[in-house]
Amino acid sequence: MREVDMPKLEAALARGATVLDVREPIEFAQAHVPGAVPIPMGQLPARMGELDKGTTVLVICATGNRSAAMTDLLTAAGYDAYNVAGGTKAWLRSGRAVASGPPMKPVSILTLETPSLGDRSYLVHDGDVAFVVDPQRDIDRVLALLAEHDVRLTDVFETHIHNDYLTGGLALARLTGAAYHVNAADEVGFERTPIRDGEVVFVGTRMRLTALATPGHTFTHLSYKLTVARADTDESVGVFSGGSLLFGATGRPDLLGSEHTQDLARHQHASANRLANLLPDDTRVFPTHGFGSFCSANQSEATASTIGQEKHSNPVLTLDEAAWVEDLLASLDAWPAYYAHMGPGNTAGPSAPDLSLPALADPEQLRRRIEAGEWVVDLRNRTAFAAGHAPGTLNFGIDGQFATYLGWLITWGTPITLLGETVEDVAQAQRELVRIGIDRPAAHATGKPEDWTDGEVASFPTATFADLAQVLHHRKVTLLDVRRIAEHQPSRIDRAVNIPIHELPSRLAEVPPGEVWVHCASGYRASVAASLLDAAGRTVVAIDDDYEQARSAGLRIVEPRR
Repeated sequence: MREVDMPKLEAALARGATVLDVREPIEFAQAHVPGAVPIPMGQLPARMGELDKGTTVLVICATGNRSAAMTDLLTAAGYDAYNVAGGTKAWLRSGRAVASGPPMKPVSILTLETPSLGDRSYLVHDGDVAFVVDPQRDIDRVLALLAEHDVRLTDVFETHIHNDYLTGGLALARLTGAAYHVNAADEVGFERTPIRDGEVVFVGTRMRLTALATPGHTFTHLSYKLTVARADTDESVGVFSGGSLLFGATGRPDLLGSEHTQDLARHQHASANRLANLLPDDTRVFPTHGFGSFCSANQSEATASTIGQEKHSNPVLTLDEAAWVEDLLASLDAWPAYYAHMGPGNTAGPSAPDLSLPALADPEQLRRRIEAGEWVVDLRNRTAFAAGHAPGTLNFGIDGQFATYLGWLITWGTPITLLGETVEDVAQAQRELVRIGIDRPAAHATGKPEDWTDGEVASFPTATFADLAQVLHHRKVTLLDVRRIAEHQPSRIDRAVNIPIHELPSRLAEVPPGEVWVHCASGYRASVAASLLDAAGRTVVAIDDDYEQARSAGLRIVEPRR
């Protein structure tokens, strides 16, 4: 191994040599040779390509020990490398000028909420570089955050092949040049940076992510432990747990088919316990699902948590495997039909979405589309829709879980036209739809119902449960409960007919004749159902009320004994 002393180091610097400082970031920030390039020793094997083989490399650490090993590494790789004897301590003792880095910026973890799908994505940066975990398809949100914080994206990580939305990871990586980390075991139709259990990825000089196999939501699910270099130690800051460990729950194990559900449930229990046993109690948990997503086996009201909190409150960590699996499988509910298209789309590799406005439709075109069996969707809230709407239109308000329920109910491939009060409403709906793979609406129109029809505006009444109780005293009506079976069975209004909202389009003929009053849990699904019935020519009343008010309204509630 070749070495240089302080005078030779100074002379080499004057000739344009590269000084490579392999100490930790905190050491480099305190004092370093002016112009030195910082690449910590642990990162050098993966980042060697950042160095120019045509330039002499002088490797320095604190005393010369770490740099000696790295000089051997570089020499073996074909670099013209020299070890700096005595290191930075010798440089300081010689009285030569030193530089100090600015105070290290804090590592920031930014959350991108997608409440309509019940998911979160994450952008994490150290003030200079950033990585993203599980980005949604509308990547302009990520690009805006990168610009706002003036950071460069170097890495994109997927925890799993998603079933509830199309990822923006591939398009984001291609646009920015970031590495796209997807499990090596996933069979995908695009180039990616394969990653496996136990592998470590350095992001910048201070952040590193360790891939942890956590099967259960899928067989190839990965979580990522984030470790950040601090002044005197490395800190386990958080774990990006995707669809594995959620707040008070886990991701559901049945989305890959009933033949895999039992095995995946047992894997899920083991994976959650792996994270709990491996990580310190103060490690923060950053799940992708669990905020209303049907990818979650159960729902929690929590908005933040740690490993320690989950150990005390999450059934997957407090129950043994047999008891937890039994409870989990008994609690699984229906999931949206559009999920069937997300896995194939994500393994193929979604492109960047086109969010430009579709063609403008006039009333005659809207009528023809309705007559052809296409869906013309009114995005206004349910109160406005009930008060007046173009005949034959359907109400999926942009103020609720618009994409989830539209994607669940529609026959896949049916053309969609969007009606909104403003262009902004239409644009928001388009954004929601591209996340689930409905890329280009057939047309759009803005304004009010009178602008969307050449005939009379249609309407139907809304009511409360108290109104229903009064009506039942003097006339016969059909009460249609469009909640899911898992909601209806434990508590229902006496003599209510249950057709879950996602089954209603194919079961309209089963709704008894006569006047129909429709209810759900809070009013959103009732309005969707009422619009379907109204479009089919039925006499309908939408109950816009909270189901918890039914008992106090005097209605008889049936709750089977357990």
